[in-house]
Amino acid sequence: MYTTGGATDVVGAGGQDSAGRSRHVGPYVLITPLDDPRAKTPVPERRYIARSADGLHTVLLSLPLPGADTQRFLTEAETSRYLLGPCAAPATALAGPGEPAWYACPYTPVVPLPTALAVHGGPLPERTVRAMGVALAETLAVLHGQGLTFAGVSPSAVLLTCDGPRLSCFGAVRAAAPDGIRRSGLPGLEAGSLPPEQASGGRPRPLGDVYALGATLAYAASGYTTPERDELPPPFRSVVSRCLSRDPSTRPQPAELIDCLSGGVPTDTEAQNPSTPLRSPGWLPGRVVAALAHQSAAVLMADIPVEAGPTSPTDPISHSD
Repeated sequence: MYTTGGATDVVGAGGQDSAGRSRHVGPYVLITPLDDPRAKTPVPERRYIARSADGLHTVLLSLPLPGADTQRFLTEAETSRYLLGPCAAPATALAGPGEPAWYACPYTPVVPLPTALAVHGGPLPERTVRAMGVALAETLAVLHGQGLTFAGVSPSAVLLTCDGPRLSCFGAVRAAAPDGIRRSGLPGLEAGSLPPEQASGGRPRPLGDVYALGATLAYAASGYTTPERDELPPPFRSVVSRCLSRDPSTRPQPAELIDCLSGGVPTDTEAQNPSTPLRSPGWLPGRVVAALAHQSAAVLMADIPVEAGPTSPTDPISHSD
């Protein structure tokens, strides 16, 4: 289980800090951070695996980064409750009025994409990248049909599960800074997957999601969000290059990405999702599957108190002795 750096932000498998105190956010007890603090890829939120005080519900819980605008963070979390699509990860619970900011969604064993590359030992196999890309493009197509722009696709936003990816961190770009404010270099935003028009302060629009998806696919296939062309496996060079065009009008639509990445695999007509056949057993490398199994077992074995402590009015993480 991962621990974050610093004595005041260490959470072990038992949901305790370095002084042995249980840690609470709203009605939840923290079990462990989701993200490996050694990873170099920025994460726009502080993410934890947590459990309800009665021990019955396990969730993925997100907090804003220190110094972030909590109102923008909660506004994006509230909007995410209405997301549709096969990989959407909508919030199902949020901080109430007067509470420090947090939101939660149901837990399933997940590995952030940067962690998946780390445990696999390098870029992911072509089949994995294709399946991930098609599923994410399907989700963006649905969201764009809802009139929404995700504005937060990045390597850290992609969470891999045994049955497919999940797309987290909805609205991270909008939460980082309002339109008209330069976003380049802001905490939590991965520079290579930030569309140039959004980096300069432009309003996030759907084709910016396509740029970010292209950068995320490049990362999965090469380990870099902005690789040199010869660093990408040949099957992805053309599609990624088109996604990463600085001119939004020349980027492909999600439907075209689905066709390009599905590689002629027949559509599952019952599910009506081209990504479904690609995500059949074996779509993930063995070491990533093992990491998911290890996480699941560790969370199940986590020993936490069954009663909740109070939430501090100034710090979303409170302690209970």
